Amino acid sequence: MASGISMTAPLALLAGLILAVLVAAAAWKARALSTSGALAATALGTIIFGLGGVGWAVLLLAFFISSSALSRLFKRRKSALDEKFSKGSQRDAAQVLANGGAAGLCVLLHALFPTELWPWAAFAGALAAANADTWATELGVLSSNAPRLVTNGQVVERGTSGGITPAGTLASLAGALLIAALAVLLWPVGAPESAPAWLVWFTLAGMGGGLLDSFLGATLQAIYTCPNCCKETERFPLHTCGEPTTLKRGLTWMNNDWVNGFCTLAGALLAGGAGLIFL
Repeated sequence: MASGISMTAPLALLAGLILAVLVAAAAWKARALSTSGALAATALGTIIFGLGGVGWAVLLLAFFISSSALSRLFKRRKSALDEKFSKGSQRDAAQVLANGGAAGLCVLLHALFPTELWPWAAFAGALAAANADTWATELGVLSSNAPRLVTNGQVVERGTSGGITPAGTLASLAGALLIAALAVLLWPVGAPESAPAWLVWFTLAGMGGGLLDSFLGATLQAIYTCPNCCKETERFPLHTCGEPTTLKRGLTWMNNDWVNGFCTLAGALLAGGAGLIFL
């Protein structure tokens, strides 16, 4: 069921386009996507729905629906942290591609190597990482425990890039496990051998990508300060108060979208690499 849809490629892409437009339009109307985000989601969805098929679509929708729902959950409680993050809960094109670009590349590899299973494994790893990171971010900031930097354990403010909490780690596990379970359930050619092992590995690949996200957030991601508020932020060039921000640490080009992109790429490489060896 997950290996493709039984129609010619042009018709498959047309069907994928129609489904992608419907999903993106609904997300845009619900303010989960900006206009640019809806356009990017349409293009990405057309590739995944059209060239992949039902199973590939289910994994993508599981990530998108669950992550969008969590972004809106307890929104008022999280509004005080808006100054920390570079963008809000309404995803733009860069965010869509950062979280789904690696998955889209895996579907293109599947189209080039339709009899191989490693692109499916890489696809699952990419989305497991995206889901793990999103769930950790959205639920971790609600933790009663103060976050600590993943690099040295230093206590930091809520919403600080690279900060982790026990609740956020459990959320990361749950997010990765959801995609991992669906990937095993929707395996392209029936139940895989060693299904429990793949369930564990897809989950670990997702959490590994999320861990890399936290590490990059604590080290290389561009973090700024607001001289008016005296607070750290991802926002550039202006803070929420309207004051220009100045670089405190990190690489100027390494914004949160790049960090998310490396996160999903890591998940794809971990899971896809195992697929190349064992499948």
